[in-house]
Amino acid sequence: MGCIVLSTRVYFVQSSVVINFVRGTSSTQHRLFRQLVADSEEATHDDLLLHNDVRWLSKGKALDRFCALLGEVKAFLISSKSKTAADHLVFLEDEKFMSNVAFLTDIFGHLNNLNMQLQGKDKTIVDMVERLQAFTVKLGLLESDISTGRLLHFSTLKTQARRVTGLMGDFIKQLRANFSSRLEDFSVPNEVIAFVRDPLTTRPSGEFSTLVKTILPSLDEAKFEMELIDFQTTSLIKDAFRSAESLSAFWVACSEEYSTIKNLAFYVLTMFPFTYTCESAFSSMNAIKTYERNRLTHTNLENCLRISVTNVTPDIRSIVANERGQFSH
Repeated sequence: MGCIVLSTRVYFVQSSVVINFVRGTSSTQHRLFRQLVADSEEATHDDLLLHNDVRWLSKGKALDRFCALLGEVKAFLISSKSKTAADHLVFLEDEKFMSNVAFLTDIFGHLNNLNMQLQGKDKTIVDMVERLQAFTVKLGLLESDISTGRLLHFSTLKTQARRVTGLMGDFIKQLRANFSSRLEDFSVPNEVIAFVRDPLTTRPSGEFSTLVKTILPSLDEAKFEMELIDFQTTSLIKDAFRSAESLSAFWVACSEEYSTIKNLAFYVLTMFPFTYTCESAFSSMNAIKTYERNRLTHTNLENCLRISVTNVTPDIRSIVANERGQFSH
């Protein structure tokens, strides 16, 4: 996949060079471009976006804005008198180049949607596996969409270029293979993930209990199989599963009578599938511990951080009612 990635990177880097030329050459040039965009009746945005490796989703958003303002960028380069602008214009007039750029815009958009679905609180490893499996199937659909030329899922490519190159199909094929290989290396079997997601559909068997024991060596297989039969035949469990607010809430409220099954569910659900929680905590800490609060103690910082990242909503009225008021003498 290295050669394909290198080829696609060339198109992205060249697009970034054009963006940097328009925005970063001088403040006067950037101001003139913004004025041109403001005067344009067809412009859907007011400026280009710079790509930033630190910010996630940046590549897709920068390319999307670049393609949306392509007409204005061309007009600005034509009006410019520099040789660099003329050199950049050659790339933008190249049909193959712009087709590949439009393709990257659409494929980065699909990847950004996947990233957005994987972010957020209360996400479990079950959610991650399901999203990745669904995206792997979607990649097969995208590959077929490209090969047939329908371009139903490539709106930018369809509206701005409509030329399909060999690089596009190869890129999606390799991307799909990459996602599939990553799922194969996952430590928790798919059967266990499916059981935690819907424990009422898995049939009790020696093969399944043996599979569970591979990830939980301390498991008592005999007890697990007996608990699973009682678990799936109890109407209270079925009603609780259907009415539960979330998967985690169901397993937390599950009776300790099925402790072996609960241990398996907790083992899976307590895995950290993403770095979102950690990164959001660091962002909260940076917002709390500023230069103006350089004397903030570690204890107070921990308390402020705990309040910042918790999902618990305090009952202010109850707290105030239980406190004794201080009266002046």
